[in-house]
Amino acid sequence: MAHRIAAIVLDEAKSFEMAIPCEVFGTDRSDLATPWYEFRLCTATPKSVRTASGFFVETPYGLETLEWADTVIVIPTSLRSYSNDLLEALRRAHARRARIVSICTGAFVLAAAGLLDGRRATTHWMGSDELAASYPQVTVDSSVLYIDDGDIATSAGTAAGIDLCLHIVRKDHGADVANTIAKRMVVPPHREGGQAQYIEYPMVSADEDDDLLDQTLAWARERLGEPLTVEQLAHHAAMSPRTFTRRFTDATGTTPHQWLTSERVRFAQRLLESTDRSIEWIATDAGFGTATNMRQHFRRVLDISPGRYRDRFHGSGAA
Repeated sequence: MAHRIAAIVLDEAKSFEMAIPCEVFGTDRSDLATPWYEFRLCTATPKSVRTASGFFVETPYGLETLEWADTVIVIPTSLRSYSNDLLEALRRAHARRARIVSICTGAFVLAAAGLLDGRRATTHWMGSDELAASYPQVTVDSSVLYIDDGDIATSAGTAAGIDLCLHIVRKDHGADVANTIAKRMVVPPHREGGQAQYIEYPMVSADEDDDLLDQTLAWARERLGEPLTVEQLAHHAAMSPRTFTRRFTDATGTTPHQWLTSERVRFAQRLLESTDRSIEWIATDAGFGTATNMRQHFRRVLDISPGRYRDRFHGSGAA
């Protein structure tokens, strides 16, 4: 029998994310694998829903379709309230061992149903803090493109839904089929790195009332290429190293060493985006010393190499 997939569309659903499972699973690809999936788009309300883009989606399938499905996919919505009927339908589907999948902020629906309790999950990086705060029993990882936890899978923001859907095809039908679909969709079969490379990190700053510490952060940012030490930072802030480290951690939520590494990675990102200078030159200018050292930190923070990052984003930054 064909594997049966139901994608649940809610009011204010995101149209791009809704299109992903329709394209991957709803397009007849029986030339690649037989039987192909049987796919149904369903709603939690009768017949039609209004998407976030303003158009309406009409379908004859309702919540009862979740009882039919082997895999249930939750399409993200801009809303944060869900009916008890929907949450209970998801719990029943999970209880009978259906595979439950969320795309982007669809993870909020799974969390509201209690299906992510005690699990690691991901969502769009812009909503990860809200998800973690609203559902502290969920371990939120905003750095990855998707997480497959066996019977439950979650994807990061927007296009990461493509990565997860191709991963599901790869599990169900093998790498050759998934790679062929990726070629037809004109997307990479597997993207290197995680969501971290796309996150916009604000400049970490101290409390506005703490002028000395705030001035020290600005001073350090102008000297990232130098071998800065905690002692130097503390001296600039007119504090002892011990007091400075404590005040710094309280104000920024991280240690001076971790902050410096993060700032150097962000600075290197901007140089890779906006200049043609060599990686060796950038490593020196950003304070890493060697290209090897910069590669190690890039891999740890962004899960991608500097070279790959430049290939992907060169020209996107301001010179």
